[in-house]
This record gives sequence, structure tokens and C-alpha cells, in this order.
Amino acid sequence: MVDPVAEVEAAMVVIRRRQTRRILAQAAGVPEDSAQQVVDAIEAAGATPISVSGVAEALGVDQPRASKLVAAAVGAGLVRREADQLDGRRINLVLTEAGHERLAAVHRFRRQRFATAMHDWPDADRQAFATLLTRFVSGLDHR
Repeated sequence: MVDPVAEVEAAMVVIRRRQTRRILAQAAGVPEDSAQQVVDAIEAAGATPISVSGVAEALGVDQPRASKLVAAAVGAGLVRREADQLDGRRINLVLTEAGHERLAAVHRFRRQRFATAMHDWPDADRQAFATLLTRFVSGLDHR
């Protein structure tokens, strides 16, 4: 019998390698993947304001690296810095119109790729996979 945990580990290694090589970003024609990481982090924060230190935490990088990534996103016109309305000392990062457009385009591309990967799956399998993958990812945060 195959160990399901070992199978998950192997699949995750394949995903990590693809992420490291930025296969989806390259296929989507995203010219600056580091800027996309910042855009994704801002989106993930939702309505919660996010600063450079928040981006550092979200991406698991140190503050100097996060500052460089944010500078790239600002330079690409995807993000702007805004003073926090409640604390003028704090600078929040906000998506520009171009950032929202990039995000929408990347979502369309990713979803199309994922839909293609599951094109011959029954609807029930797609739903079960979505449910289980979401639960799995949430479980990774429990140490």
C-alpha cells in the first residue's frame, strides 16, 4: 500500500519546484515575478492595511528583501505607498489600477490552467479536491 503522506510530499515537491522556476508566471507572460509576489500579498491581506513589514511576514523574507520587492512593485506601477489615515507614521501599500488589472489577468490565467488540469474530472471530484486542498493548506499552519 502506498503511503498517502509520502504521495502528498512528492506532489508538494513538484509544486515547489514549479513555483521556484516560476513556470506559471512565465507561461502567463508576467515580466516581473517579484512584483507579483507583492501584489499577491496585498490581495491576501484583504481589507487589512499592509506595510512593507507585512509583506515581509507574508512572503517569509527579511525587511530589506521585502523593501526591494516592494520597490520593484512600485517601480512597475502596480503598487503605491499611502500614509495610514489612523497613524501618519505608518505607510500602507495599495494596489494601483494597473495592479488590479494585473491581478485580474493573473487570476484568469491561473484559473484557466487549473481548470485545464482538471478538465476531465467529474464536478464532485473538483469540489472534493478544492475542499481537501483548502483544509490541507489550513492545516499546514498548525504546528
